[in-house]
Amino acid sequence: MYTIAAIATPHAAGGISVIRISGDSAVSVAQTCFRSVTGKSLSEMPGYTCAYGKFCDPSGAELDDGIATVFRAPHSYTGEDTVEFSCHGGIFVTQQLLESVYAAGAVPAEPGEFTKRAFLAGKMTLTQAEAVMDVIGAAGKRELSFAHAQQNGALFHRVQQISQGIVSSLGDLAAWADYPEDEVPAVTPEGLHAALQPVLEQLDSTLATYDYGRILQSGVSAVIVGKPNVGKSTLFNLLSGSQRSIVTEIAGTTRDVVEEQIRLGNVTLRLSDTAGLRETEDVIEQMGVKIAEERLAQADLILAVFDTTRPLDADDRRMLEQLPDKPVIAILNKSDQTVCLHPESLEQQFSRIITMAARDGSGLEQLRQAVEELFYQAEVTPELGIVANARQKQCLERAREQVKLALDALDAGELLDAVTVLLEEAADALLTLTGERVSDAVVNDVFSRFCVGK
Repeated sequence: MYTIAAIATPHAAGGISVIRISGDSAVSVAQTCFRSVTGKSLSEMPGYTCAYGKFCDPSGAELDDGIATVFRAPHSYTGEDTVEFSCHGGIFVTQQLLESVYAAGAVPAEPGEFTKRAFLAGKMTLTQAEAVMDVIGAAGKRELSFAHAQQNGALFHRVQQISQGIVSSLGDLAAWADYPEDEVPAVTPEGLHAALQPVLEQLDSTLATYDYGRILQSGVSAVIVGKPNVGKSTLFNLLSGSQRSIVTEIAGTTRDVVEEQIRLGNVTLRLSDTAGLRETEDVIEQMGVKIAEERLAQADLILAVFDTTRPLDADDRRMLEQLPDKPVIAILNKSDQTVCLHPESLEQQFSRIITMAARDGSGLEQLRQAVEELFYQAEVTPELGIVANARQKQCLERAREQVKLALDALDAGELLDAVTVLLEEAADALLTLTGERVSDAVVNDVFSRFCVGK
């Protein structure tokens, strides 16, 4: 297979940069660009060994000094011969060295191509490969522990267990159909139904982890809403830890959506500060209100802010009417001032009400607790295996649909041949999930979401 190369570290100035080279001629390509201070050739080095030396361009001119690390197939990340150059972390010198590697015969790696090669070499399953990006994107200790569990095959083993239930039934059906005269136990609709019902339940329980998996991977989409001047931007700035939103006494200063990813206790929030919800003649503010309403419909969590210094008015009630059927935390802000609006006034509309003074940070701990009650599921442990992305969910939904149709067919008294076809479709969906039977198009789509160099 042709030899690929890419920068494996962020494209920014830093202490060190790493260029990864992998393929059949990785060692010879690397040797063209590297001179060991000992004079030893990289081709003489065994795997898991390093050499210090000088990096050079095709003309032999010195570019930098650093370390070359050799990994021999199959004991490398990709399963191929691999060399990693560790040079100084300047943007220009790293790019110059990469260009020299290309000139020596390597070609630019596509996004995720190193991990794709590892998958194709059988170094990992497709779900384990997908977990690589989850490890990179982990925003906290819990997210990292779940990503590591996925890397270690938690979801793969869970899906395999479900697959075994389907395959066992398919085996019974095949034996009964192919060897009717032998002493093979008869397959009855009742027995098959009893065997497949637990499979359906396992599929349901696995699919139920998707929302939590999605939140672990990308965070909770949270939107701050309320009428103008209730303190939405002050709350946003408090949670983000910086002056991201403009705060004035003038109503309607927030026109566009201001976004920030923040950590609140054990939960990552993708937080949005939106325009105040109210009737307005200002065309620009109208656009901001429209965007706010769209974000409201898309959010996982709504932080509905009210001004405790004023009683509920028409704008507050209009906002209440717009709240979708999603988790909402009502925040009674400005509690450090004269209070006119009390929690009792909103108890019929909200099950979670927090009293805060966002200006000085009081009530933040209560907000953290309320968010964790909604989204931090301590009982869901990493080793169980969770559904981490839409592709995995779609495969499970397809398998569930086919198993449910098979159960319905049994109840309707249809021929066992029809049940067999449905179960084969279910098994195929699960094999696609794990990557044991998957098309090139699916593989290419999965790895196209990776960064270059991984």
